[in-house]
Amino acid sequence: MELNRIGDIAAFVAAVKTGSFTAAAASLGLTRSAIGKSVVRLEARFGVRLLNRTTRQLSLTDEGRIMYERCRQIIEDLEDVDATMAMRRSKPTGTLRLTAPLSFGQRHILPVLDIFLKQWPELRADISFTDRFVDLVDEGFDIAIRIGEPKDDSAILTRTIGTQRFLTCASPDYLARRGTPQTPQALHEHDIITLRSADRPRAWHFDTPDGHYVFDTQGRLSIDSSEAMRAAALAGFGIVQLPTYITGDALRSGALIPVLEEFVPAPDPIRIIYPSKRHLSPRIRTFIDLLVESWKDGQPWEQR
Repeated sequence: MELNRIGDIAAFVAAVKTGSFTAAAASLGLTRSAIGKSVVRLEARFGVRLLNRTTRQLSLTDEGRIMYERCRQIIEDLEDVDATMAMRRSKPTGTLRLTAPLSFGQRHILPVLDIFLKQWPELRADISFTDRFVDLVDEGFDIAIRIGEPKDDSAILTRTIGTQRFLTCASPDYLARRGTPQTPQALHEHDIITLRSADRPRAWHFDTPDGHYVFDTQGRLSIDSSEAMRAAALAGFGIVQLPTYITGDALRSGALIPVLEEFVPAPDPIRIIYPSKRHLSPRIRTFIDLLVESWKDGQPWEQR
């Protein structure tokens, strides 16, 4: 698009918004004559009359009404580019309010947050690590980390930043004593450590050649904390199924041994979500960029 056409479009939109060439000229820092010439050029280019002009007022023709809606959007998009680029030049300020699941936040968000706050010493952070569902908008958070499939919500934007993979594992000592299960069904013959949630154990899921298999048992040891489950597995209490973001370091060191790996189902997405606003504040945008950059070479909990 020719640059002078952008100027003509801006003049036309300003004339319609303000209701006169004189007011449009004042808003754009131009002369009344320049506004009139811009409108005439547009009318000549498209071969239609856009405005009905009288000494008292301007009114849109049918063609002018169509033209105005399209041109108004063009001007708003250009203004959006200006605002976005200005925002990107701004420094992060204020307080970043973030919420994330407890274990994931403590293990993998805190290290990134530490880098973030050291880079921007004038920033503050207000963090909630909790496994309860947090309403991002109602509770006033800038960012939330969510695990699992997204829910339809026009009030938020989402970006997938990783995946959650559940692995079944146990200590070498336990496997030496009790043997290694070869199928999900064989777990019934083992000591199981389960996560208790809402007064019932979380079921384990597997993909087998015969289809999806759900292993749902009370378990010999039932705990309401993922971190405590990890500690119990390390101590040899039994077999556990946990996300690799909790067990990754123990798997790398050999303190826990994965079993039934061929039956692991598809991973769940880990997403960063934030309110659907026209412009992200620098503190939100900068933290998201840092988080993505930190994990560009792979999720730290999956590195072997």
